[in-house]
Amino acid sequence: MRSVFGQENTAVVIACILERAQAINSAGGYLRVLTEKARAGEFTVGPMLIAALKANGVRPQLVAAT
Repeated sequence: MRSVFGQENTAVVIACILERAQAINSAGGYLRVLTEKARAGEFTVGPMLIAALKANGVRPQLVAAT
């Protein structure tokens, strides 16, 4: 998994899954699906992180990269 997401993104994905643990029926299955999507280039952690922040009452402000 770390080879797919990278060390930091793996930590973010696991943290987000733990935050939503009560709403996820199978954390292992969910993680496998996310890993498969990442391998196919169909997943990034950005939207997952933004959703987690919003769920915790944080209004993230995106800043354009320079």
